[in-house]
Formats: sequence, C-alpha cells, structure tokens
Amino acid sequence: MGQKTGIEWTEATWNPIRRCSRVSEGCRHCYAETVANRFKGPGEPYEGLIAKGGQWNGEVKLLEHKLAEPCRWSKPRMIFVNSMSDLFHPAVSFETIAGIFGIIAAASWHTFQALTKRPERMFEFFQWIDQHPERKDFDSPQARSQLGTDHWIPFFLAQKASELLPDGGAGLTVDIKGCWPLDNLWLGVSVEDQATANHRIPQLLNTPAAARWISAEPLLGPVDLSSLPYPSKVSGNLHWVVVGGESGTHARPMHPDWARNLRNQCQSAGVPFLFKQWGEWLPVLGQSEGVPIRGRTHSFEDGTFMGWVGKKHAGRRLDGRIWDEYPETTQ
Repeated sequence: MGQKTGIEWTEATWNPIRRCSRVSEGCRHCYAETVANRFKGPGEPYEGLIAKGGQWNGEVKLLEHKLAEPCRWSKPRMIFVNSMSDLFHPAVSFETIAGIFGIIAAASWHTFQALTKRPERMFEFFQWIDQHPERKDFDSPQARSQLGTDHWIPFFLAQKASELLPDGGAGLTVDIKGCWPLDNLWLGVSVEDQATANHRIPQLLNTPAAARWISAEPLLGPVDLSSLPYPSKVSGNLHWVVVGGESGTHARPMHPDWARNLRNQCQSAGVPFLFKQWGEWLPVLGQSEGVPIRGRTHSFEDGTFMGWVGKKHAGRRLDGRIWDEYPETTQ
C-alpha cells in the first residue's frame, strides 16, 4: 500500500483511515479484512481493529502521519483513497472527511478515486458542507472579493485539513485550484448486484462530482443500468464502470454474461469500461483453453460451466481483449 499498488485501475493507494465494517453481501469475503487479519498483532498496523471472530471490531483510527502523503508525492498519479476502508463510514466524522477532502483539494496535481458502499452518507456530507456554521467565514462578500472566481468550499476544506495535521500542514506543497466540485476527485460506489445498484447508484448520481463511477466488484449477479429506479439518468452522469470477479480463497464465480452485459451497456451509452479481473474462476468453454482447472468447478443454471484456475491464470481478458478504458476529465 502507498506509492505502488497491484490494483489494476489505479497507480497508488492512500489510507489515512483504518477500519471498516460489513454492509452487504459483497463484503462477505472482504479483502481489506483479510489483510488486516494478517497484521493485527502487537505493534502491527491493524492492532486493536480486529475482533476475535476475525471481523472489524468497530474501532476507527485516523493516521495523522499518513494524511499529508499525497502532498509529498510530486509526480502526478491516480490515487485510490482508503483502499482499506470506507471514507464515508458512519464512524468517520464529517470534520475528518472534510480534512481528507482538503488534502485532495491541496494536492490538485493528482487524480483521486474514492469508493463507498454508503452513498447516503456521502450525500449527507455535501449537505453538511453547505450548512456548516463556518461557511460565513469563507462565503462572505469580503471573502468572495479575495477569492475572485474561485469557489469557497476548497479553501474551507483546506482549513479543515490544517486542523487535522499535527503541524497545520507547514512546509507542504499546496496547489488549490478553487473549483467545486473538486475536478481531481472521482466519486464512486461499489455494487455487486441489481439490489445494491438500485440503492447506491441513484444516490451517487445526485452527488456533485467531477466524475462518477461504479465498481461492480465482486460482481455477484446481473446489473441492468436501464432499470434503475426512476428518475435516475445514467447517460451523461455516469463516467466510468469497472467490473471484476471475486478473488480469494472463498471467491464466488462471476457469470461471463454479467460482465458482458455491463460492457455492452457501457458501449451503447458511451461510458468507458474497464474489466479488472475474472477473479479465481474462468469460463471453461470459449475462455480458458489451455488454462488448467484446479479441481473446483461450478455450473450456473443456464449450463455455463466455470473452473477454478486462480486469479493469475484467470487474467483480465474478456472476449479476447483487455478492456482498459478511463474517463476523460479536466485533469
């Protein structure tokens, strides 16, 4: 974790917060929880965050020494925010979230990618900003005359960041563009099936963002973007779709048609599509010729036959090619 990562759709990870909790079926085999269990001993990074049963125990840690990392990385890159937690978890205060947003605003040469399974709280956060009692200090006629065409919110967020940093951020490289929503932040939701898509995507579409995206990983069922609750409008409001199968010892197979259908929907709507991985399973016919099946198999009701080959051998090809499309942004 940090300046290098194996996550296919980003270039670095930044984890100023540790801890999460399960919220839906996609969390059953949480990779972050698995990693945390490996490093939960005395003196290790996740000490005190894992319960005896192996799940998150409810404690949250803000890592002050991690907060300023992006401001110290001079080379522009894509950064996944909180790969080991959920920025909008209820245990993370809005003041803390605002401080993290402030670092994102200050490090405007990077592109930040954030995912949540709690879009209702993400939406509430934006309402909290608009109604914050300190708004008058940043959105007054005098303040607006100083900011010119810049928006007040990025500077409010930067102030919240300085309140979190041990030294107030002294000596850090800062470049605040003053635009809102932040043009270097992509906000997304994780979905695993139609039910979670119906719940989370409409709330995402109502949230201000320079780019909105979904991560359908682990994809555990079909997702039809055209059947989202009215009046959700995907066209023009959704900017990226990432799809992937589940990985890990207990991974569940992904039907190839679930991935294909989302790809086809993206192509029809002009939305960039990235196929992250098959996970541990691969279709036996038409996809896995020459790849050894490692004993485990699964048959879907329509007769589609899947074999366990391991993540490395399963790879990232969907219908013979790599899908690595990204949204076009002002960054």
